[in-house]
Amino acid sequence: MQETNQSSVAEFILLGFSFSPRTIPLFFSAFLMTYLLIILGNSLITILICLDSHLHTPMYFFIGVLSVLDLGYTTTTVPQMLAHLASKKKTISFASCVAQMYIFLVLGITESWLFAIMSIDRYVAICHPLRYKVIMSPWLCGVMVIFCGLWGVISALVYTVFAMRLPYCGPNKINHFFCEVPAVLKLACADTSVNDWVDFILGFSVILVPLSFIFVIYINIVIAIMRIRSVQGRLKAFSTCASHVTVVTMFCVPAMVMYMKPGSEASPEEDKKLALFYNIISAFLNPIIYSLRNKDVKRAFLKVTSWGSFKE
Repeated sequence: MQETNQSSVAEFILLGFSFSPRTIPLFFSAFLMTYLLIILGNSLITILICLDSHLHTPMYFFIGVLSVLDLGYTTTTVPQMLAHLASKKKTISFASCVAQMYIFLVLGITESWLFAIMSIDRYVAICHPLRYKVIMSPWLCGVMVIFCGLWGVISALVYTVFAMRLPYCGPNKINHFFCEVPAVLKLACADTSVNDWVDFILGFSVILVPLSFIFVIYINIVIAIMRIRSVQGRLKAFSTCASHVTVVTMFCVPAMVMYMKPGSEASPEEDKKLALFYNIISAFLNPIIYSLRNKDVKRAFLKVTSWGSFKE
């Protein structure tokens, strides 16, 4: 049998975005500022949740995990993108490309399933408020997060192995700003139809299944909310759910479009915009949408920084 897992490509060239030389400093500054704000916002959320005992609840535990995933998710790709914008050398070794692809997928798939777990938390909080702390015990929350992580590790391994087992014999220019599976597959010197099916099936299990799960849970949540007699109570419940739905939509919908469409239908420029959305923009907006507008988080911030003692 002929071996096809050998690659003659030692490194890849990441073409990145097609910016004109005049606009590169502007975009570099914008991406750098966004990345620093991502680090600041998500780190702040994580620290506050760890330090303030009032935030030691299942909901904030999951938000803390989400912030850690967002930190890792963006750090896997953005620093390299910034380095390539600032210099003419845009190469990445074959091994580094594989590592980046795998780590990115692990964190992304884990986050996708974490959103489904967070919808369960909202369901129990709204539909079974008196039993909330009993049902959502620390043990159960830990087990659910471990499940998300293990699913991410296994699914990412399958994605990466199927992508990198193909021969890559040139050209070696990836029309993307990082090593993402659909972009790398376009350089393979072999038929990728099997990979398209693998991507579709795995995309179904890591994106569509969690989304369907969230959809079913929210139908039950809406039914429960409509039974609440107090208008104020309904609005409070809806506002809690709105944050989660917004975050899920920003992350999962672009990822689903990216990973579940056939490779032949992929547009490089469109793919880069989609990746930018669920890789950077969602991580930037998550702390704002989910936590920084939250009264509990503001109270925790004032308490930790001791600024709250100046009141009164």
